[in-house]
Amino acid sequence: MSWRLPVAALISALAASLFVADGAGAQQPVSPGRLLQQQMATTYEESCSGCHGTDLAGGRGPSLFNPQLLAARTDADLFQKIKKGVDGAEMPAFDEVLEDQVIWQLIAWMRIRSDVSVAKPVFVADPANVEIASEKQKFRIHIVASVLDTPWGLAFLPDRRLLVTERPGRLRIIDSTGRLQPTPVAGTPKVWERQDGGLLDVAVHPDYRRNGWIYLGYSELQPGYTVPANPPPVPPGAQPPNHPSMTVIVRGKLDRRNRWVAQQEIFRAPSSLYTTSGSHYGTRFGFGADGKLYFTLGERGEIANAQSLATPLGKIHRVNDDGSVPADNPLVGRADAVPTIWSWGHRNPQGLAWDKRTGLLWEAEHGPQGGDEINIVEPGKNYGWGVITAGLQPGITLREAPGMEQPIAAYTPRISPSGIHFYTGDRYPGWKNSLFVTGLAGQQLRRLEIDGRRITHQEIVFQQFGRTRTVTTGPDGLLYVLLQNPTGAGTPYGLSEASPGLVVRLEPLP
Repeated sequence: MSWRLPVAALISALAASLFVADGAGAQQPVSPGRLLQQQMATTYEESCSGCHGTDLAGGRGPSLFNPQLLAARTDADLFQKIKKGVDGAEMPAFDEVLEDQVIWQLIAWMRIRSDVSVAKPVFVADPANVEIASEKQKFRIHIVASVLDTPWGLAFLPDRRLLVTERPGRLRIIDSTGRLQPTPVAGTPKVWERQDGGLLDVAVHPDYRRNGWIYLGYSELQPGYTVPANPPPVPPGAQPPNHPSMTVIVRGKLDRRNRWVAQQEIFRAPSSLYTTSGSHYGTRFGFGADGKLYFTLGERGEIANAQSLATPLGKIHRVNDDGSVPADNPLVGRADAVPTIWSWGHRNPQGLAWDKRTGLLWEAEHGPQGGDEINIVEPGKNYGWGVITAGLQPGITLREAPGMEQPIAAYTPRISPSGIHFYTGDRYPGWKNSLFVTGLAGQQLRRLEIDGRRITHQEIVFQQFGRTRTVTTGPDGLLYVLLQNPTGAGTPYGLSEASPGLVVRLEPLP
């Protein structure tokens, strides 16, 4: 990419920031992501700060870090104003100064920067009986279970028992009376818990009353791999070294003593694809109206995987309930493609939900720095990761490309969307047919109003109870939500560390 800015000033600023001092005073290279942020900061300083200032106070023009101003304008609106200027105002055109790619990246950077200036809601560790008046529904929070360790997935059995996965490797049962069983399910697979990995999603077969199948997704250590007996000591605050791992999907049954039995393998990648990356496992399930199992796999932090049809990573897959390949999958018969692939070009997809009114499959996935996405996923389509993004990613400068789908919605600053769910019941009249999106970084439950393929309105239902992992409707017609104590800067936990969690129920009020 060529820069039309005063190049000397840019190079000088970048050269001075290629290294930073670590805690011991040694010089360490700056990450590509941080370097890109610094590039955008320099771009803003050279081209924008003279009129718009460097903080919320602004200058002759309004502050470009004002969240209200940014929320009121789409990226496309901002792009046109920067590129073409504003007639009758002091805003000049920058199409001869900044390339299109730089303008798009600058917009993403401004949105990320604006988030720093916003006071975050104070975390409420005990949400019991908190009453909330959202736009169309008032409700009270009821705690169902409160002694969970990093809860990740949940699914109801027909007898009203609730299954909850804990990322360290335990499958828990909350009985029909709402009591968490003290002993985890015995006999579940051994998981490899590190960073994003562990015991992940759980799903119940639509015909469970007849066949009893339950599906689990988890990360495992590469078979035959031996963890070194005497690993070197880990410096304070650092992660221990990772080892090759991969997502595995199985199904099994619960016997009368709540033991995991009759396990069958649904998906396992070739051993050659196991990677030491601890990120982006994806692994969300959903059964379609066609009776097929759909599941997501992240690209494991290796961008090229998302565009390669030869690997299952960075894809959404469709299989028969026994793991076999449906004959009508879009890539069946192609020698260069994994036949279970339904769509590709995904980064870290953690949400799947069907709109029963249209039959459309909706998906949520994490972007890089910003650029989180809500997509409508259709067979044989490419959703662009690795080539295009609405966020900031070193090496990716495009917003769109031929043959690649645009998201229905994108979020910058990030919300790190996880589980999503269409509510179709009657217990919350104002919420019927809304799409609920959970957010890890935003600590939020977000409600989206949907009209066909469009999002017509959004609201944040709450954003103060910690990392919000997933949501579903129970047999009582009420919404159940998984929460986890916040992690990362300003908390007692590292960003990817385990932390205590809850299952809560949203009880409607008049």
